[in-house]
Amino acid sequence: MALQVGIVGLPNAGKTTLFRVLTGAGSQIPGKEHVGMATIADERLDRLAEVVGSAKVTPASVRVVDVPGTGAELLGNLREVDALLVVLDDWSGTRNPDDDLTTLRLELLVADGEHVARRLERVEKQAKSGDSALRAQAEELGRILAYVESERPLSEYGELPPELEPLTTKPMVEIRNGPSGIDLQLEAELAELPAEEAQEFRDGPSALADVVRRLFEALDLVTFFTVGDTEARAWTLRHGQTALEAAASVHTDIARGFIRCEVIRWDDLVAAGSHAEAARRGLERLEGKTYAVEDGDVLNVRFSPPR
Repeated sequence: MALQVGIVGLPNAGKTTLFRVLTGAGSQIPGKEHVGMATIADERLDRLAEVVGSAKVTPASVRVVDVPGTGAELLGNLREVDALLVVLDDWSGTRNPDDDLTTLRLELLVADGEHVARRLERVEKQAKSGDSALRAQAEELGRILAYVESERPLSEYGELPPELEPLTTKPMVEIRNGPSGIDLQLEAELAELPAEEAQEFRDGPSALADVVRRLFEALDLVTFFTVGDTEARAWTLRHGQTALEAAASVHTDIARGFIRCEVIRWDDLVAAGSHAEAARRGLERLEGKTYAVEDGDVLNVRFSPPR
């Protein structure tokens, strides 16, 4: 499943503008939830594709969800995302971004409180059957609810039931829309231009590249590549995840039939010019299922197809 991020912010902060910039989407219907895919630019992928002669280049991508407004019910639609992009108004001159951030954190706490309260009510009804496990679950939910109501985020609570999916445990990446951060309106206009022409208007790299970098840091992500004549593709994993988990992200059949994995650093492959030359130079090595994939690895999984 692709990495998922949700966009939150107070009205008119620039949430939907950020959504358009990230996904390349056109006009959006006001008051509706918007969902789209954002590609993650990576110059390493382009260099690999050029060297190997890949017919197709597929960047890693992020699923982006933009909910209209705030409130417990709307924010509840973001419980399955991996991180939150928090858009703060620094452009209008009528808002204080720090105060708005405090308000949004409170909104997330309230949403978590209502979510836990509803779950507690349901479990308490089920626990009337006398089931000891359900009674224990209800007691734990009561402690969690009390913690939230004391205005403390659940990221500080400790171990939580995995099915709870609280909002206040999700990494947050702040995006100030204005002079002290990113001019989202300008980025939206530049996004409509060809890449080379847009770059002429910028003093340096796209500000959105910094958003992606901060998102990777918040989620502790690495990028690995699969490269061949047909396709060069980038993928994301959490830091510390294994070659087997990388194989599963490519295809479950590859993971089920995993034998071993050929690994080479992306810059070694570029320098060698081909997989064959990299192997001849001794730059390629074999790793097993438990190998922790590193950022910039090029992987080729040898597997036995399922029968």
